Amino acid sequence: MIELKDVDKKFPDVHAVDHITTSIRDGMVFGLIGSNGAGKSTLLRMISGIIRPDSGQILADGEPVYERPDVKARICFLSDTPYYFPNADVRQMQNYYQMVYPSFNGKLFDDLTRSFSIDTNRKLSSFSKGMKKQVSILLGLCAGTKYLLCDETFDGLDPVMRQAVKSLFASEMMNRDFTPVISSHNLRELEDFCDSIGLLHQGKLLLSEDLDQIKCRICRLQCVIADTDREQELFRSLNILKLERSGSLLTLTVQGSRDSVMDIVQAQDPIFAEVLPLTLEEIFISETEVAGYDIKDLLY
Repeated sequence: MIELKDVDKKFPDVHAVDHITTSIRDGMVFGLIGSNGAGKSTLLRMISGIIRPDSGQILADGEPVYERPDVKARICFLSDTPYYFPNADVRQMQNYYQMVYPSFNGKLFDDLTRSFSIDTNRKLSSFSKGMKKQVSILLGLCAGTKYLLCDETFDGLDPVMRQAVKSLFASEMMNRDFTPVISSHNLRELEDFCDSIGLLHQGKLLLSEDLDQIKCRICRLQCVIADTDREQELFRSLNILKLERSGSLLTLTVQGSRDSVMDIVQAQDPIFAEVLPLTLEEIFISETEVAGYDIKDLLY
């Protein structure tokens, strides 16, 4: 398990990570989402031991990460922009990873490069962005580390390749002790893949929960209530994050479970009422709007 305890990091012009406390459980896919500049990359670099936090603790399996090569050997970090040695081909990068990561699975790498039709003798500088990302993911997956931190690693992959990578991750999780941590702006990609989600905004962690729990505690309500007084009572009774009106139809984003919200609505004798689940993207927008990150403020 990875534990973050009151982790804080400042740069001269920005408070990148603001006193974050959370944990990432073993054997789960953890998705890290957030607005641009929220601190996702900085957080992943601190978890991998590349950057030292100003204060707080980061532990992997109960041991500090920073300046601990034995602990960092359990973690592989894949940057959003893969770095390869100048003029290196795929085989040379494989040899380097085998030298750095003692548990590197060379046979699996050979099998996967054949399956993905990757020429291991070809120079990486001649690869497209998507092909470079493929090689990076395969190297990270075959490194044999317990934790694999992916910073926007799926960006640039086509839909078929994304699905193939998800299947590879799932296979590794079934066959060994493996915990992926994935940062991405593509929330739809994470929704059917992640077990838990951490939402960052301006360096602060707005939430960190199992995805199923998040979806159970926030929902979208559509209803029609003829009586104005009853409508106002409904507003007072619900924890409303967002309200929209179209004629007599109300659409509300509210905190609370589906059953509890419906009980409150039914008490106001609605003409029509329906509770709908929210997508991860809608949850992200709702939570960040509450935190002051509203699209209306970005338009002029």
